[in-house]
Amino acid sequence: MKLSRFTAFSSSLLLGAVLALTGAGVAAAAETAAVDYVALGDSYSSGVGAGSYDSASGACKRSTKAYPVLWKNANAPSSFAFTACSGARTGDVTANQLGPLNSGTDLVSLTIGGNDAGFADVMTTCVLQSESTCINRVNQAKAYVDSTLPGKLDSVYTAVRNKAPNARVVVLGYPRFYQLGGSCIAGLSENERRAINGAADYLNAATAKRAANHGFTFASVVPAFTGHEICSGSAWLHSVNWLNIGESYHPTASGQSGGYLPTFRAVA
Repeated sequence: MKLSRFTAFSSSLLLGAVLALTGAGVAAAAETAAVDYVALGDSYSSGVGAGSYDSASGACKRSTKAYPVLWKNANAPSSFAFTACSGARTGDVTANQLGPLNSGTDLVSLTIGGNDAGFADVMTTCVLQSESTCINRVNQAKAYVDSTLPGKLDSVYTAVRNKAPNARVVVLGYPRFYQLGGSCIAGLSENERRAINGAADYLNAATAKRAANHGFTFASVVPAFTGHEICSGSAWLHSVNWLNIGESYHPTASGQSGGYLPTFRAVA
């Protein structure tokens, strides 16, 4: 008799625990499903370099392997809008990408600023010209980050907040491109690689400061990409791709899934 009562009591406790856990799971799923998510930004958010581009996105090259789509697939938000576009600058975001934002938007992701700072021209200069010319161009980009970019970021962040006053906004940064002392035996010099990495850090620091001033969350992808830079032997970034030059210095599909996605997921 005592054993029977104990067994019944234990079964009751177990059932209660299962129901509690199940209820928590349902609540968590409902919370995720209620999220309205909008993904803004440049090529690092659209997924250039990851392949599998949506033909309907045209020159914006939105990839089904980009971190916003991967997050959407894993979390099934109630709505998802993907307006990030290859080549976008700050002005392009405010002019062309904010349409889906509204007071019901819960979550926004964004990468922006690299094209404003002249990322493509810096890399072209460094690949094709001398070390001194490369480093001078990097320093010009850093001067732009000091003098002009903060105001442009402020304009974007203010516009996002005005249109989506209740959203959690996650601003993601850019990876360092090179592993110094790595496996590359040709191409840029170590001084050039060091300067380019320093410029990425410089841009990230400026972006983080502006994001914080607007109450946004800045998420650095540098830790996730460490060990997976160009010259690492396990790169999640394209080096110069002469067959598809636009993919050069952009994350591969592995960079999106292994670098950007977990970084975003940790703070979304």
